[in-house]
Amino acid sequence: MTAETGAPTTAKRPGYRRLPVQQRREQLIAVALELFASRPPEEVSLDDVAEAAGASRPLVYRYFAGKQQLYEAALRSAAEELAGRFTVPPDGTPTGQLAAVLDSYFSFVAEHHTGYGALLRGGSVVETARTGAIVDEVRRVALRRTLRYLGVREAAGPRLTLLVRSWISVVEASAMSWLDEGRQIDPESLRDWLTDQFVVMTAATAAHDPQTAGVLATLLEHDPQAAALLRRMAP
Repeated sequence: MTAETGAPTTAKRPGYRRLPVQQRREQLIAVALELFASRPPEEVSLDDVAEAAGASRPLVYRYFAGKQQLYEAALRSAAEELAGRFTVPPDGTPTGQLAAVLDSYFSFVAEHHTGYGALLRGGSVVETARTGAIVDEVRRVALRRTLRYLGVREAAGPRLTLLVRSWISVVEASAMSWLDEGRQIDPESLRDWLTDQFVVMTAATAAHDPQTAGVLATLLEHDPQAAALLRRMAP
């Protein structure tokens, strides 16, 4: 109660600030991303987003027709952030560049652990063909960037493409297991293991594909770490 009138006091939500349209939309997406990162998407409501943003539910509906549209916008924003982390400085060996990408990737996974897990496992009630397409585009970006780090300038053939796509799947599965098992392996060790996996997978594919054999030859010529790994594995 107030001292002057005896009237009951009520809790107030954070003060509402009028923001430009684009800035308000970006704020709502940022808030939604934080919520989706800590809870499965189906457990986040528009009321939760409105409360966390210090806004009203009608205001959220002014920008997004419903939770599905907000989720897709948040996912697209996260996908763009993740794709941006695939860019590393142009200098360095191919395995060094892949290691730098993996560092950024696992940093992203750690920041968005719950939302990342719900997305890659599938089965979420908010998963649609559009959300799947957003994730597939991130994988295509990862494919193009990996080929670029390997020095592949011409069109990648089917076996080389399958090699890189398979390795990306290994990275995703490893990230899921890393989260599920409580991150028992330190990220640096996991990164080094996955980089070595790529070298070994490339060597195995090179035995069946001339284009990949050329990639391996260049890798061994310019990447001492990769060459040392294969020497250690040789009889």
